[in-house]
Amino acid sequence: MSERTSRDLFARFQRNVLSGAPALDEEMLAADVVVEQPHAPDGRGTIEGREKVVAMSRAGRASLPVTFEEFRDVTIHDTADPEVIVAEYRLVGTVPGTGTRAQAAFVVVLRARDGRIVHWREYQDRAAIAEALA
Repeated sequence: MSERTSRDLFARFQRNVLSGAPALDEEMLAADVVVEQPHAPDGRGTIEGREKVVAMSRAGRASLPVTFEEFRDVTIHDTADPEVIVAEYRLVGTVPGTGTRAQAAFVVVLRARDGRIVHWREYQDRAAIAEALA
């Protein structure tokens, strides 16, 4: 396996999202990956392990009625730790059933080791998401 950086893995995440695939796929993730979404509803704030994260990513993609069209205002910050980046972006999409076009802001803290994501912490503009889906 090639040595993918945090930036490479974030770019793959973007490609997955725009293609309609689950955002995080098995090839991207370490076996002991931890995904945190501190503001997630229903107590789903932390998921541990590749299989659980892949299942969550697939279920999330299948249940979200949005066609994602572009990442806007993407800024990637390198940190003092070469394994870690902080990515800020706006995700733009359309809800097919209503034609509603909307965008929401996100911040992701991504740590990669040995070419795979070991930690992903994501903050979402939940109010913008809820409004678009209402």
